[in-house]
Amino acid sequence: MFKFAHSNINVTDLAKSIEFYSKALGLMPVKRKPAQDGSFELVFLGDSAGSEHVLELTWLHDHPQKYDLGENEIHLAFTTSDMDAAHKLHEQMGCICYENTGMGIYFIEDPDGYWLEIVPQR
Repeated sequence: MFKFAHSNINVTDLAKSIEFYSKALGLMPVKRKPAQDGSFELVFLGDSAGSEHVLELTWLHDHPQKYDLGENEIHLAFTTSDMDAAHKLHEQMGCICYENTGMGIYFIEDPDGYWLEIVPQR
């Protein structure tokens, strides 16, 4: 009866976030929706694997400060078929914020402080 449509995060610098998600995860804009009054813009990012689920970035023009993420216990997870190449890329980008080698996973942090889990495709 229900199916995931998208997940949303708010960002403070839309261009910087789009660049990060493109470089770090290969996500590209598939739809843009600016507010008629110019107060915000939505950008939906999709993956090259053709997933129906997209990531919605919301940019509020009058909210230039970082968002208070609290304890940041919420995260999004992404699978990769090449964990070594992914880890090398993220290491070069300097965005790895936590590794759990025992579980074979790690997390990267986006420009706004959101954590993204990287999991090997099983």
